[in-house]
Amino acid sequence: MNTVLAERGLATSQTVQIVRGDLTAETTGAIVNAANAHLQHGAGVAGAIVRRGGPVIQQESDAWVRDHGPVSHAKPAWTSGGLLPAKYVIHAVGPVWGDGDPGKNSGAGEDVKLAAAIKGSLEVADQLKLDSISFPAISTGIFGFPKERAAGVIFTAFTDYFARSASGIRLVRVVLFDEETIQAFLAAWEGMA
Repeated sequence: MNTVLAERGLATSQTVQIVRGDLTAETTGAIVNAANAHLQHGAGVAGAIVRRGGPVIQQESDAWVRDHGPVSHAKPAWTSGGLLPAKYVIHAVGPVWGDGDPGKNSGAGEDVKLAAAIKGSLEVADQLKLDSISFPAISTGIFGFPKERAAGVIFTAFTDYFARSASGIRLVRVVLFDEETIQAFLAAWEGMA
């Protein structure tokens, strides 16, 4: 069972929650998959989503890449949720830590790419006319993005997006599984209060 650990209302009327639990159990309109550019969902969050949601998610992902090409940071793909409780899966490509832009400060390029993936996911949710969305800790697993830094980028991207758009999204959940990630996100959350 997923448990809300922290909750904050934004000035723009959205509620943001940090949740301990299983992203694939979320009943929000969409869950966000931490994907690679070719939407091959073998391991990590992506693998768990396909195992629970069924092969239709991989089939629809393959069709997306055939029709649109590889997915960029700023333009996530989306598929049905298959057998998941969520209606849609938004496939966001986060940055690999260390692949930043040459000539920039360490991590600056990755920050921009992660913020673009968050903003793009929210845009897709708005295009799909959803009122709720759940995110994982994008890029903090095998992509190696430092957890607390990622949390700061993600939370800032939420507030920036809602301040600049007339969004129909009312609930944003960040669903975390392991204790190290939970503590990093809670620390970043408290630092932004």
